[in-house]
Amino acid sequence: MNKALGIDIGGTKISYALVDNNGEIKSEIKKVATPRTKEEIIKVLKDAILEYENEIEFVAIATAGAVNNENTKVIGSTANLPSGYKDIDFQSLSSKKVFIENDANAAAWAEYRIGASRNCKNSVMLTLGTGVGGGIILNGKLLKGKSGAAGEMHFMMSRKQERKCTCGAYDCFEAYASGNGLKQTAIEIFEDETITTYDVIEKATKNDKKAILTLKTWQNDIALGVLGLNNIFDADCFVLSGSMEKFVDAEEIENFVNSKTVTTPTKIYHAKAGNYAGMIGAVVLANELL
Repeated sequence: MNKALGIDIGGTKISYALVDNNGEIKSEIKKVATPRTKEEIIKVLKDAILEYENEIEFVAIATAGAVNNENTKVIGSTANLPSGYKDIDFQSLSSKKVFIENDANAAAWAEYRIGASRNCKNSVMLTLGTGVGGGIILNGKLLKGKSGAAGEMHFMMSRKQERKCTCGAYDCFEAYASGNGLKQTAIEIFEDETITTYDVIEKATKNDKKAILTLKTWQNDIALGVLGLNNIFDADCFVLSGSMEKFVDAEEIENFVNSKTVTTPTKIYHAKAGNYAGMIGAVVLANELL
């Protein structure tokens, strides 16, 4: 079975491994702290590719930032990657074909092919972490938009202009549904600028009323966003992934959304493709498109 080198580039670390076209990881997963300069990232990528180049058919990269519709370059970088990152010529890093996709899109494809949304031709994946990522699949195809940047979860939840989002606007879905959103909700409820998300989780396990209210308020904000998305996309299912999804009650969100949606009922699932869904999805998608 053909193998590819799957690479996941995030703001904190770069992970890579051999992955077959069924999405199975076939080697040790290696990790390197993400360098602080474009030049150092290029060196890490070249070294990783050189290590496996004779064993692979192609290279598939899942990356933070928007990727063009040709899957050849990054067109919009993120604040946690160094200046000039989007100018990297990924095709020049290997003699083999190099395929690139946004990490949330790649993870959504992994869930669609081998994970929680396997039987859902219309699905939305939400990555709940420090921020909120998104990947949308409609009629079995990844929604990319005119430029490749579709799926950004920056729609307005309020007109109060209370929370400035990472995108520069106020009161976006991400500003409420993310880990940072949970922290902001906790600050408002506890009236304590020093409280952290870890504090909230720990206090909730001890039945602290304010912590429980904080988590319920945060989850309700997520549910409101999912309701709006279902009204737009009429999805078969939604997949919740990321470091914060384990603190969300998917059944409660599903019941809320289905009680209020103006389209048709949907399903809410926790992700199943694992921590390396981006890497896996990039390889599986590339194998289908190249």
